[in-house]
Amino acid sequence: MLSEQSAVTVRATLPAVGAALGEITERFYAGMFAARPELLRDLFNRGNQAAGTQRQALAGSVAAFATHLLDHPDERPDAMLSRIAHKHASLGVTPDQYAVVHEHLFAAIAEVLGDAVTPEVAAAWDEVYWLMANALIAVEKRLYEERGGAAWRPWEVVERVAETGDVVTFRVRPADGAPVRDFRPGQYVSVRVPLADGARQIRQYSLSGAPGPDLRQFSVKRVHEDGAPDGEVSGHLHARVRVGDVLEVSEAYGDLVLDADDDTPLVLASAGIGVTPMVAMLGHLAGSGHRAPVTVVHGDRSPADHALRTDHEAYAAKLPDATVRFWYERDAPAGAGTGYVDLADVPVAPGTRAYLCGPLPFMRTVREQLITKGVAPADVHYEVFGPDLWLAK
Repeated sequence: MLSEQSAVTVRATLPAVGAALGEITERFYAGMFAARPELLRDLFNRGNQAAGTQRQALAGSVAAFATHLLDHPDERPDAMLSRIAHKHASLGVTPDQYAVVHEHLFAAIAEVLGDAVTPEVAAAWDEVYWLMANALIAVEKRLYEERGGAAWRPWEVVERVAETGDVVTFRVRPADGAPVRDFRPGQYVSVRVPLADGARQIRQYSLSGAPGPDLRQFSVKRVHEDGAPDGEVSGHLHARVRVGDVLEVSEAYGDLVLDADDDTPLVLASAGIGVTPMVAMLGHLAGSGHRAPVTVVHGDRSPADHALRTDHEAYAAKLPDATVRFWYERDAPAGAGTGYVDLADVPVAPGTRAYLCGPLPFMRTVREQLITKGVAPADVHYEVFGPDLWLAK
């Protein structure tokens, strides 16, 4: 994929570029938002920008892509590209925006690395960028075609359910009365809301179910943590959105989807609000009569903080061969574990496929435990809420 000459240059300069990627991405975003403030106002997550997590994710993905090109010249990192493309499609990213990113990213590279960016170095990294960008553009084009375009659609809130003190489920139906496209359990939608300062910020929320043929539901945890700013969009949805209000919602995207036949053993592991895609998966498995063993694992602060707990348990109870293990940091009832999720004494069947969603430390720990128990690394799939920092560790 990468030309031989560029491969030699990228290999020689990757350590220097990789070491400077943090500073490069910081200057890149600063320059791009100064030139195009509407991108920060209406497309990029302002909370992630303030926290620096988006910069880390971008640096990690660029470094991972370049490394893959060098180590596997005849392969493309499709799993990483698919995850990014689904997120971009849910935001409505367009091909012309890749040229904007290119302009400001390479300006930042030149600014940080100075004279080290010779024409040869610039050409090699330009090739890396466009290999990645064009691959993403192609995947996003296919996703848009499958879903009828990148347009936002008005959905009316028909029910609002308080799941916990910090989690609300919104049930919505199309305000235009047009048909609803199917989604695959595990996928998410983007929700765009107008804020008081005129911004139109976007966030992704997993679909936690389809309570009717023309209904969809998603659950929103209010971002409200000590020492960190409150979430702009989650706070708006909790405080202001009621039954009868209309939200702008995208089509469903996301590549963490069930892909197993009835004879495949499964592990569905979640923590905190990561429960939402797992409940959608469990609902599908219960409805389809999945025969193979299903191990349901969840960790939370307390039973009162466990969103969708009733659905979690009810769907699992409908399966012919399900094991349910919950852990709580406090107030654990009889039969539940106290503390963090620990799979040490949880049987895992041969040939198991696992799906994980929750905080990164949780997913990394569970993944390691599953691999130790014989689950193939390729059979462990995950979803990250927010910027994907798995590659940035």
